[in-house]
Amino acid sequence: VQFVESGGGLVQSGGSLRLSCVVSGSIFTMPPMGWYRRAPGQARELVASIRDGASTDDDDSVEGRFTISRDSAKNAGNTVYLQMNSLKPEDTAVYYCNYVRPFQPNDNWGQGTQVTVSS
Repeated sequence: VQFVESGGGLVQSGGSLRLSCVVSGSIFTMPPMGWYRRAPGQARELVASIRDGASTDDDDSVEGRFTISRDSAKNAGNTVYLQMNSLKPEDTAVYYCNYVRPFQPNDNWGQGTQVTVSS
């Protein structure tokens, strides 16, 4: 299984970005997926997840600003997005996609996509 993230970049505080994740080699249809992030010097944390069409903000700091979604018609539901609005400097991190519970995250993490928010 391979996870390929894209869509990151440099944006000013208050701006928006849309991240994309394509999973290849998966045998699952619409698996539970999530977006994680790792800020400099910090552990990787789960930001948002989607299961059976229901999305969840797993980090209180992104509630109301980030939205995870899935294109169920594409790639057997193995394409997910993260719409990020009202970005803040503290959102600066490398963002990754991977499985979430009840699946275990796959050990083969992708390269991630860098998001940098300037103040």
